[in-house]
Amino acid sequence: MNPPLIIRSADAGDLEAILSLFDTARRFMAANGNPSQWVEGYPNADIVRADIAHGNCYVCTPTDRQTIVGTFVFILGEEPTYRLIEQGHWHADRPYGTIHRMASDGHTHGIARATFDYCAAQTDYLRIDTHADNRPMLRAITRYGFRPCGIIYVRDGSPRLAFDLERPSAGRP
Repeated sequence: MNPPLIIRSADAGDLEAILSLFDTARRFMAANGNPSQWVEGYPNADIVRADIAHGNCYVCTPTDRQTIVGTFVFILGEEPTYRLIEQGHWHADRPYGTIHRMASDGHTHGIARATFDYCAAQTDYLRIDTHADNRPMLRAITRYGFRPCGIIYVRDGSPRLAFDLERPSAGRP
């Protein structure tokens, strides 16, 4: 059993560890039927530096050591690629948080759940997308309770399956 995970904001000193997690994720996806997601070095060091500078990049570490075992980006506010959705619709039209670029070391279990729990604690409405061939992520997303919404298109024009998750809020009827 893995120890509980601590989530903290990433800093510049975490760059190499985060890039290593992305390399591991790219290899895993390619070996498991998803060779076309995160190609050509995406996400790269410039993207990670920008995510860190904007305060949107997070890392997961076990409580018993300093090793970074997971990472993700969490953004409160509008995601431009979510403006157009086809073959469905978002279940709500209100402020939301978006989860992007989640990766793990491939050995530590619970990264997705810890990420989703952390993000759900920040807002009661979440959105996420993933490649249709990313079966492990699709399982994690649906197992957590995200609902399918339709298809969105990322910046390079390729399609992604979109999901959202609404939690009850004390401030909403």
